[in-house]
Amino acid sequence: MTFSLFSQKLPESDIITTSAGDVELYFIGHGSLMFKWGEFVIHIDPVSSSGNYSNLPKADLILVTHEHYDHLDPDLIAKLRKEQTVMLSNQASASTVKWAQAMKPGEVRNVNKITVEAIPAYNILHERAKGQPFHPKGVGNGYVLTIGGKRFYIAGDTENIPEMKQLKNIDVAFLPMNLPYTMTPEMVADAARSFRPGILYPYHFSDTDTRKIIELLKDTNIEVRIRKLN
Repeated sequence: MTFSLFSQKLPESDIITTSAGDVELYFIGHGSLMFKWGEFVIHIDPVSSSGNYSNLPKADLILVTHEHYDHLDPDLIAKLRKEQTVMLSNQASASTVKWAQAMKPGEVRNVNKITVEAIPAYNILHERAKGQPFHPKGVGNGYVLTIGGKRFYIAGDTENIPEMKQLKNIDVAFLPMNLPYTMTPEMVADAARSFRPGILYPYHFSDTDTRKIIELLKDTNIEVRIRKLN
């Protein structure tokens, strides 16, 4: 079965050209994305509540940033799994999905000529209670994928942390923008001005007014693309 059979019922998508062929980006909803590189399919934080997966292909690679219910859906992951599927995740998600491979920030894996780097993802400012950040340091991951010389950063649930600001040569970045769990538009703009992605997709933005990030970055060369990710 070829992927083209699904083409009439897929989510909104963009294409990023690389030296090894096009990467198709599919915007499923909330924090859920799908990348397709040739016949290789990557599902990122697949969650059934984010969108309709009934017409989407199964995964060759699954990436899960952290174990919160809107990022980790074990039942859907089981449906997306093939015999050779690889799942990379943070430790807590791997404790739930036993066949997953846990990654700690700073670790690097290679899957089908794709380099996957785990990046820290955590809150500095926003807390559910005093001393209890929504996303504690050392628990969740973001990921940088290198495909055909292009670097894609999927930040997960995080704020504009120092590790994010130190990233280099990011071509495409997905940064979360919703309160109180992740970043304000101002925090996203601060991060983007630091590491200068070529293209910025705000995602996981809920009711946040996405026009604000466009205004905040209008004097930069960063291309802000707003897609149906809420």
